[in-house]
Amino acid sequence: MNQNFINIVNLMASEDTARAEWIVKSFPIIKIVLACLICACAIFLIIASLCQKSDAEGGTNAITGQADTFYNRNKGESLQGKIKKWTIAISITILVLCVAFLVINSIYNGTI
Repeated sequence: MNQNFINIVNLMASEDTARAEWIVKSFPIIKIVLACLICACAIFLIIASLCQKSDAEGGTNAITGQADTFYNRNKGESLQGKIKKWTIAISITILVLCVAFLVINSIYNGTI
């Protein structure tokens, strides 16, 4: 079974596969753009996660460490809802971009 796996890896890594010229020219640029988008979304996801209100008993924020008062809780409820929605949207975007990167990379290597 190990020999079969090594043969498959060698097939994927070989440069003998015939690829169209537009694939050779455009796919590296597309891969770089997708990687940059994934990095940017990851940074936004980290920031959005840090800005969310803690579910702990104190209700402190991860960045400021301040506890929520009644005024702050009622004032920022819509903002917290928006931050949660953005967190979910960015997470789904990262998932889609990673799958697209995998598909692009597989096509470029000739495995699909």
